[in-house]
Amino acid sequence: MQHAVGSPLPPPHQPGHGPAAGWSPAAHHPGQHPQGPPAPTPAPPAGFPAPPPPAGPVHASMPPPPDSTGHVTLPPGGPVGMPSLPQAPATPDPGATTLAVLLIGPAGAGKTSVAKYWADHRRVPTAHISLDDVREWVRSGFADPQTGWNDHSEAQYRLARRTCGFAARNFLANGISCILDDAVFPDRPVVGLGGWKRHVGPGLLPVVLLPGLDVVLERNAERTGNRRLGDEEVARIHGRMAGWYGSGLPIIDNSQLDIPETARILDDVLTRAIASPPKW
Repeated sequence: MQHAVGSPLPPPHQPGHGPAAGWSPAAHHPGQHPQGPPAPTPAPPAGFPAPPPPAGPVHASMPPPPDSTGHVTLPPGGPVGMPSLPQAPATPDPGATTLAVLLIGPAGAGKTSVAKYWADHRRVPTAHISLDDVREWVRSGFADPQTGWNDHSEAQYRLARRTCGFAARNFLANGISCILDDAVFPDRPVVGLGGWKRHVGPGLLPVVLLPGLDVVLERNAERTGNRRLGDEEVARIHGRMAGWYGSGLPIIDNSQLDIPETARILDDVLTRAIASPPKW
């Protein structure tokens, strides 16, 4: 014959009768203390070991505060407002300002290389957020751009852009500048530039990087894997990017510029953009 180990169960409650004598609600509610002295523990029947002593009160640990990592509370990320330059120098220096920059351009324009170099050489903490890198977080079921544009790739693009926007807002809320890069088309304002503005904020500064078609084709030919597109696709994307001319956004033709020279011109463009933000 087997017997359960642990505290004895209370007898069943019958209508018209209270709890049976000798049964304390503290057996089911260890955090509560009954009034009066505790009832003596009855001796165990012959042939059975004595029950273990009751455990002490259990204190529940306080949950960590929301929006925190360990013991460090992080400011919540919100829409990014327009940046303001320090008022001291006569010539503004964007290198000392917390900025959110969107570098636009076709495949092979050098967006990623310029963005990384620009972020590496700033005097304030700066993060580079690449849309292509975030899109490639999806491994199984990745919508390869070489297979063309469809609803599947559109959904993954939107998800990656929203993820990049969340990351940028959190970095900026904690004093870290961001530069993002994407091939945004001027003829799709809601999906492209408008989407970035919704996810990052009105303080985002877009700059277009647009070298000549021959340069773009040459750089694209040096790529490998799913980053390399067909020549016809590259030419089509480059042609659509020409619509940025006349849009009011600053455009850098880096056909004859190396990466450091392009990053220096980007700083000059951002200085003017901060003083007179583009309307987009």
